[in-house]
Amino acid sequence: MANQHHQKFYIVDKTPKLLFKKLVRSVKLIEAAGGLVRNSNGERLFIYRNDKWDIPKGKLEKGEKPREGGVREVEEECGITVGKAGKKICKTYHAYLSKGEVVLKLTHWFKMKYNGQEKLKPQLDEGITEVRWFKKKEVGEIVINTFPSILEVMDKTDLLIEKPATLWG
Repeated sequence: MANQHHQKFYIVDKTPKLLFKKLVRSVKLIEAAGGLVRNSNGERLFIYRNDKWDIPKGKLEKGEKPREGGVREVEEECGITVGKAGKKICKTYHAYLSKGEVVLKLTHWFKMKYNGQEKLKPQLDEGITEVRWFKKKEVGEIVINTFPSILEVMDKTDLLIEKPATLWG
């Protein structure tokens, strides 16, 4: 897997759940959480980090529950006060290389609401250069420049008008 940069590949197995458990045990697993925030105008909050649109999220601290960590990460990365997370959207997995080692990140996603008037403030030291509210009709800009796991969250919350082939193909 580590040598297949930007390549899609499929693993076929008669016991996929067992295979996945073995895979998880064989790599470093990092648990994270984040939130898709909706404001009183029905807009959703996205961040721009490392040349891609993303949803605020981050690693859980030791002993932290996913719901609490998701709120903390949104507040830190965007400079607003959310208060609490709502219903769980889904969980996603994605793999990446860190110092030559395959890392699997499990991210818990939650719905969040924001009713305040605070000015959005990107967490620059985390590589976030922009924080912005998007109307549903504007999310096409995100779809063409984001990660498959973010598309999955957007699909689960009916933000995708058209489902891109990169998610299901």
